[in-house]
Amino acid sequence: MWPSAEEKQSSRLSHEDGDVEPCSYAMQLVTSSVLPMVMQTSIELGLFDIIAKMGQASASEIASRLPTKNPEAPIMLDRMLYLLTTHSVLSCSAIDGDGRVYALTPVSKYFASNQDGVSFGPLLALIQEKVLMDSWSQLKNAIIEGGLPFNRVHGSHAFEYLGKDPRFNQVFNTAMFNHTTIIVNKILESYKGFEHLTRVVDVGGGLGTTLSIITSKYPHIEAINFDLPHVIEHAVAFPGVKYIGGDMFESVPKGDAIFMKVSLSLSSILTSILAAVLTVKKKKAFL
Repeated sequence: MWPSAEEKQSSRLSHEDGDVEPCSYAMQLVTSSVLPMVMQTSIELGLFDIIAKMGQASASEIASRLPTKNPEAPIMLDRMLYLLTTHSVLSCSAIDGDGRVYALTPVSKYFASNQDGVSFGPLLALIQEKVLMDSWSQLKNAIIEGGLPFNRVHGSHAFEYLGKDPRFNQVFNTAMFNHTTIIVNKILESYKGFEHLTRVVDVGGGLGTTLSIITSKYPHIEAINFDLPHVIEHAVAFPGVKYIGGDMFESVPKGDAIFMKVSLSLSSILTSILAAVLTVKKKKAFL
């Protein structure tokens, strides 16, 4: 039996309703660049730190703490802040006569300076940095023609480029310092694997932040921070941390425990690490 007109209408509505969620998500993808841009602007303006100090604040109150005389600033800020609430970055409450007030959520607390003066803000700034963003323009060509997007734009590997661009190198180091301080402190709250180690090597350790945090809790450890020469020349001396410059693709210093804070994707690095680990009695590598 052919379906009745009512059944056809019901089927059509059911089909249309089932498409609402995919359509909505598709539109989110279309406008997905908006959120990181708003996040970056919020960090540049120090909005998360302002809200953290005030507890909760309206857009007008926040605008009054910015170096601006733009009469439209409160309205623009309110639109930004409300967008962040839709992503659970901020919470929002309505107050009679005063409009909306905003407060931090567990997520946005990571973008406000903590007791160590660090946040994920500089890391987000690094990801949004023009030097890196320009690389995305070459992703399609890299797939079709080969090579790495970053290399195609800048003519060298990212780590080589850091040695050529002091400004970007500073942006990178600041991001790594902030990110490392937060993550390593969290790890040490529960991880006890360093208690019985004597010589630890951080491959690609940057400015030595990771090892400085570890040795502050475990001062008996002999810590070796290994990175490219142009990186460690800017490092600040930390108690118990020794700096060695070199190329991890060739070899790494020996230690009873060797680790990298990023995942390994190149077999040559892994080979260098294993060679160093296997020359000592205690064989541990944290990859």
